[in-house]
Amino acid sequence: MALLAEMGWGGLIQAPATITWTDISTYVDTVTGVTITRGASDELSETQPGTASLRLDNQDGRFTPGNSASPYYPYVRRNAPIRISAAVMPTVSGSAPYPLAMLGDAFDDGRVNSTLWVTNTGGAGVETSEARLRITLAPGVDTNFTSSRQWKLQGSKLTAKLAAVPALNGSSNCAASMWVLAVTSGTRIGWRYDAGTGVLAAMSQVGSTDATPTNLTYSAIDHAWVRVRESSGTVYWETSGDGYAWTTRRTLATPAWVTTDTVAVDFPTTRTGGTSGYIEWALVGAEIRPRFYGVVNEFPVDWEGLSSHVTISCTDLFKRLNRLPTLRSMLTEEIANFLPDAYYPLTEPDDSTSAGDVSGNGLPSMAITQISTGGTLTMGTDTGPDATGDSTPTFTPSTATAGLYLAVDLGAAVQQALTNNEFSVEGWFKTTTTGRAILGLYSADLQCVQVVSLSASGALQIEWTASGSSTLTVTTVDGTSGLADGKWHHFQWTQSLSGSVSVDGVGVDASVPVTDGFDQRFLHIGGYRGTRLWSGSLAHVALYARPSIGSVLTTHYASGMTGNAGEDADTRIARFCEYVGLVDLIVQGSTFDPIASQGPGGTGAVARMREVESTESAKLFAARDQYLMTFQSRDLRYNPSPAGESFTIAYADLETKSVGLADDDQKLTNSLEASRPGGATQKVTAPASILAFGVYDPGALSILKTSDNSVLDAAYWRVSRYANPGPELREVPIEAYTMSNYLAILAADISSYFSVTSMPSQAPFSSVRVTVEGYTETIKERSHLIQFHTSTTNGDSVWVLDDTTYSVLDSTTRLAY
Repeated sequence: MALLAEMGWGGLIQAPATITWTDISTYVDTVTGVTITRGASDELSETQPGTASLRLDNQDGRFTPGNSASPYYPYVRRNAPIRISAAVMPTVSGSAPYPLAMLGDAFDDGRVNSTLWVTNTGGAGVETSEARLRITLAPGVDTNFTSSRQWKLQGSKLTAKLAAVPALNGSSNCAASMWVLAVTSGTRIGWRYDAGTGVLAAMSQVGSTDATPTNLTYSAIDHAWVRVRESSGTVYWETSGDGYAWTTRRTLATPAWVTTDTVAVDFPTTRTGGTSGYIEWALVGAEIRPRFYGVVNEFPVDWEGLSSHVTISCTDLFKRLNRLPTLRSMLTEEIANFLPDAYYPLTEPDDSTSAGDVSGNGLPSMAITQISTGGTLTMGTDTGPDATGDSTPTFTPSTATAGLYLAVDLGAAVQQALTNNEFSVEGWFKTTTTGRAILGLYSADLQCVQVVSLSASGALQIEWTASGSSTLTVTTVDGTSGLADGKWHHFQWTQSLSGSVSVDGVGVDASVPVTDGFDQRFLHIGGYRGTRLWSGSLAHVALYARPSIGSVLTTHYASGMTGNAGEDADTRIARFCEYVGLVDLIVQGSTFDPIASQGPGGTGAVARMREVESTESAKLFAARDQYLMTFQSRDLRYNPSPAGESFTIAYADLETKSVGLADDDQKLTNSLEASRPGGATQKVTAPASILAFGVYDPGALSILKTSDNSVLDAAYWRVSRYANPGPELREVPIEAYTMSNYLAILAADISSYFSVTSMPSQAPFSSVRVTVEGYTETIKERSHLIQFHTSTTNGDSVWVLDDTTYSVLDSTTRLAY
C-alpha cells in the first residue's frame, strides 16, 4: 500500500474540473501517519464534517505560506484543495503466466527492479525521490523499459499514472508510450503520447501501425491516469483524473493474440532531435481508493531546531457550506440561482428609502420617486407571497398620476445586454385596483418601451413601441382577467416576436408578438413615467437578458406560494445543493417522502438539508472522492442480505483491545410525541417497553411531513426500532492493511454493512452483522488501521410477507417506513 496525497495548488474546490493535482506523497510523514475521520458515531447522530490531519516535511520551505522560493508559490494558502487516497499495490501469487493486474511497481525505493523490468535501454529509466519512474528522452535515442514476459491481458488490466509528459524541446519527433506487447513484434495495445501534436492516442497496432486510433487532446487533468483492460471479449482504453473513476475512450473486440499470448509491458520513448527531456510514470498497477476530499484549513509552520514541519488539518465540503451566509427565502434563492441581469426583491424593512438590486451585478438601487403631491410608498409594510416570509412595499397613490413609484437607471451593461438579446421579465403583484402599470422599461430616447400593466378588467397587458411612438401598442393576454382580486399573482413574460406569458405558474399565451427593442436601461416599478401609479403591493422583479429561460421561470410560482411543498426529499436536497453552487447530488436509495414547505429564509443551507435528513431518517454527508453531497434514503438499509455485504471478518482478526459489546439505554425510546408544521401532534408508545424499563422519551419530534399519517409512521419507526434495542458492537477496529480483503474493507462507507464471524463463546451470538455509521482511520507505512463506528443492522429490518427471515412474528414484522 502506498499513500497518495495530492494538492490542487491554485485550484478552486468549487470547480474541481479545473484543478491540476500535484502529488506531495513523499513529503508526508508516514511514521506519524495520516488520520481521517468520517460520518457519525451512531445512527441517531448527524454525520459530522469529515477531517484529515497529516504532517509534512518542510525542510526546503515549500509548505511555508508566502515563501516566494516555494515551487508552489503563491498558492500555499488556506482552503487549498487536497485529496488523499490509498494506492493498493498488487502482489504476485499463483504461477505464471500471471494476470497483468498483478504487475505493480510504486517506484519508491530508489532503484529499478531489474528482475521485474528486464530491459532498461542505456539506464534511461531511473526512480526519482518523488516515487516516479523517469525515462530520459535523448536526441537520436530510442529507449525501452520492458517487463519480463510472464503476464496475461485477458480478463485483466494494466494501469499507470502519467505523472509528467515530455516536452518537444525543438525536436521534429518526440513520443512516449505504454504498450502491452504480443509475442509478434509490432503487435501491441496501449497508449501513445505525441509531444509534437499534444495528442494522447489509444491504439491497437499491428505491424507497428493503427489506421484508426482514438486521438485525445492531452489534458493533465482528465488524463492523469491511463489503463487498458480486457473483459469478456472487449478491450477497453480508459482514462481517469484520479485513478478511481474511469472514462472509456475506445473499445475494440479482443484481438486473438490477447487470448493466447503471454505478454510483456513496455514504456518506450523516441526523440529525433532537440534537447533531452523525460517522461514520468508512477504507481503502475495501483488500485486507487479515495479516502478524503476537501481543503486545508491552514499551513502552520513548526521548527524543531533547524528541522521544519507543517502539520495541516483539513475539512471536507461541509467547511465551505457551513460558512456560507444564511439562505434567503426559497423564492429569492430560486431567482438568484437563474442569474438574473437585474433583480429587485423589494424586501427591505419599513425604514428603507430605496430598494436594492441583489443580482450581484452591482446595479444602482431604485429611488422612491414623487409625482405631483400626496400618496405614500412604504417599504416592509405588507407580507410577500405566501411561503416567503418576506415583507414587501405598499404603494398608495392619491390618484393614478399623484403618488410615488420606484425608478432606476440600470446602466450601460444592462442596456447592452438587453439590446443584444431578447429578454424575459418576471414579478409579483397584488392589488384591487385595475388599469395601473406594474413596471415600465424604456430607452433614454423613448424609441423602445415595454410596459406590463393591468387592464380595466384586471387582465394582464403587454404594451410596447420600437419606433418611438407616444401611443403604445397594447396586447391583452388571453385568459388573465380578474387578477385585481387582492391576492398575490406571479407573471413571466418573454419579449420576442413570438413571446410567451405565464401567470401563476401556468402558460396562458404562447404568442404575444412584440417587436424587438434596443437600448432599454430605465426601469420603473409601480408605474410608468409618472402615470398609472400602482395601488397595492409589488415584489421580486427580475430581468434576464435571454428569452429561453422564460418557461423555467413558471416554477417560481410554487416557490413563492407553497415553498415547493410536496416535492420529494431528494429533489429538495438537490434544490439546496444548487443554491450553494453544487452542480449535482449523489442520491442513493429510492424511498423519499414528500417534504413540507421550507419557503422562508433565515437559516443556512446545511441546516435546511439537516431538516430534510431528520424528517426522512436519511443520511447526508460529503462524498470522499469528489466535491459533492451524498443523500441516502432510509430504504438503502432495509433487509440487508449476505450478498450485499462489503466484507466479512473473523473476530480473531480484529484489533481486539478496542472491541466491546454494548447493551445500555443510550438509544432506548418507548414514547415519542411527533408533529409537523400545521398538522396534528401525535404520540406513539411501546407499552411492554415502558413496563420493563420505564418511560424513555427523547423529546418531541418536529418533522417536515406533508400528512399526519406520515408523521405517525415516522414516530412508529423510531419507537419500533428502539423500544428494546439488543446488544451491539459499536466499534469494530481492523488493521486493514494485513487483510487479504483489503480492497473490500476500503470500499465500506457510510451505510455499508459487514459481518463479524466466529465471535467469542461469551457473546450472545456467533456472528453479527453491523452497519457502518462512520470511521476513524490512520494510514502509516505498512499499516492502515480503521476504527469503524457501527450499529446493529437488524435495527433496519422490515416486514416481508411470508419471508422466512423477515416475517417472524414479534421479531421482524416491523412495517416499512
